[in-house]
Amino acid sequence: MTAMGAPLAGKVCAITGGAQGIGWAIAEALCAAGARVHACDISEEYLARASPAAGENIILSRCDVTVGDDLERWIRGIHEREGRIDVLVGNAAFVRWEPVERMTIEESELTMRTGYDAMVRAVMLVLPMMRAAGSGHIVAMGSSAGTIITGDASAAYAASKAAVAAYIETLRLELSGTGIGVTLVRPGVVAGTSFFQTHVRSSRLPRLADFVPAVTPAQVAAAVVNAIRRGRPVVDIPRMLPLLYLLYALFPRATRRLIRLGGRARSDFGSVP
Repeated sequence: MTAMGAPLAGKVCAITGGAQGIGWAIAEALCAAGARVHACDISEEYLARASPAAGENIILSRCDVTVGDDLERWIRGIHEREGRIDVLVGNAAFVRWEPVERMTIEESELTMRTGYDAMVRAVMLVLPMMRAAGSGHIVAMGSSAGTIITGDASAAYAASKAAVAAYIETLRLELSGTGIGVTLVRPGVVAGTSFFQTHVRSSRLPRLADFVPAVTPAQVAAAVVNAIRRGRPVVDIPRMLPLLYLLYALFPRATRRLIRLGGRARSDFGSVP
């Protein structure tokens, strides 16, 4: 059986950006499913918070994924220690949710280096390991912001997520029949995370965000585990998102107007438990 069809007991998983929010929820969910999880993060604060709850099957490490040697050292260290890497989850991101002219060139470049370049490097590091094993699964965190362009998101963030989607879709086609699964995850609003507590004000979101069901990190994590087990190529959460994607693909201008009806969002998504 391949890693896609087998239970996760005994599997070794590597997660970037894994000490908080969606990444930490995925680490916990994979661990609960029987996997041994290695999660890295750049934030000492998030690592310190997660450490007491990690247990023996979640191994936390500090890693700056934008530094090639740092990322390679972390991934090769996992392989040397465990002898395998069955699942890679690319979740690391840099977020500054501002109009183009309020972001520096350096911030825009860092957004791409963290969200896209580091994912590509991680994929290229684990692929030979998975090829040798004849199985594995790669999960990349996209976003609805990279699929529907409304002008409300950070242009750099939307660009990085659009790049992730194109790369992962192509990678899936190239790996067809190899035993290595590839999944793109495209969440909408994931409430209660630092993404909305710290980086994204409701005034930067359209009014429609108040009416699209928000999801929790735990719900995203459960969907990711299910996708790995079942070999699902795309996870859209909440499930009504594909309808919006279809409307946007067919009628982009009308969909933008629909999304912006009523002005700006009023919900405080960062305060949702």
